[in-house]
Amino acid sequence: MANGINANLLRRWLQTAASPATVTPMPDAEPVGFIALPMPAAPTVPTEPIRIELQRGPTTIAVTWPANAAAACATWLREILR
Repeated sequence: MANGINANLLRRWLQTAASPATVTPMPDAEPVGFIALPMPAAPTVPTEPIRIELQRGPTTIAVTWPANAAAACATWLREILR
């Protein structure tokens, strides 16, 4: 799931790989070896902290949140803004 592959799709691939091959190779085709495909770069996590400034009436709150916990920051922010 971390690589964007659905568990059902992976299960189907495993079942297909376990079943006998139903595709017949072409008689004049040469076998192909390993083909390296480019992989997308892993997303980089910003090192700068998340800074949020909230103002309600005369009160201002400044919050600094670690960038590697952005999901938790978004959850907290949704709760605060309700």
